[in-house]
Amino acid sequence: MLSLLADPAVFAWCAGILGLAVGSFLNVVIHRLPQMMEREWAGQCAELRGEEAPVFEPLSLAKPRSRCPHCGHMISALENIPVISWLVLRGRCKGCAAPISMRYPLVELATAVLFAFAAWHFGFGATALAALVFIAGLMALTGIDFDTQLLPDDITLPLLWLGLGLNMFGVFTDLKSAVIGAMAGYLSLWLVYWGFKLATGKEGMGYGDFKLLAALGAWLGWQALPLTILLSSFVGAVIGIALMVFARHGRNVPIPFGPYLAIAGIIALFWGKSLTQALFGA
Repeated sequence: MLSLLADPAVFAWCAGILGLAVGSFLNVVIHRLPQMMEREWAGQCAELRGEEAPVFEPLSLAKPRSRCPHCGHMISALENIPVISWLVLRGRCKGCAAPISMRYPLVELATAVLFAFAAWHFGFGATALAALVFIAGLMALTGIDFDTQLLPDDITLPLLWLGLGLNMFGVFTDLKSAVIGAMAGYLSLWLVYWGFKLATGKEGMGYGDFKLLAALGAWLGWQALPLTILLSSFVGAVIGIALMVFARHGRNVPIPFGPYLAIAGIIALFWGKSLTQALFGA
């Protein structure tokens, strides 16, 4: 079996199929984790006020079963096949025909494509498997930040520590570069945050962005940070302008920065060293 996976094409196909399943799970994470956080915050606020905590239906990433938010129709296993079920159902709930967001198959497809490419790019081994975890974490953070402008500590902090742990064995960079990358990633955006706040009196970004860039530095090393910041700013400018022009997104409406950091981090994962060399000569 391992010898079969050593074939680049076979490994890429297997990783792509795994990516479809992981993408389906990431849709659950993107949808439910913010709700779980809000419920926890509601309980904490009630405790501080000396009130009884509000009672909610039990909710976790595993339970209850997925269901239509419009009619409560329980999603069966056959209705939950990545991408295929959405196409067969024509993007509508089987129970009430309410539209199902295209985001669900897009997340599944994007995860599958990125998993397959990572498997082909790195080849079978620990580096490729680590890259899949990295991609999955960034995909979840991207979806959550787009929806809620939150970057949960439940994902950013484990991602940071995992990056440091893997680089103890030099998976992507050496440990010294990873530690400096985590520190420099956090402090660089922290300084930008306070500089912008002192200059304008407004908060330009959240603390989750600091932690995400720290995690990227922990995975890829401090050498990748200039490229990551440059790419995220470029991607953010392009998408921000597109939203204002085509979606009439007002200038005063906040735009999450986390997804652009995540996109830049994935680009740096695959081509960081060559792009850094080309752009900065280092």
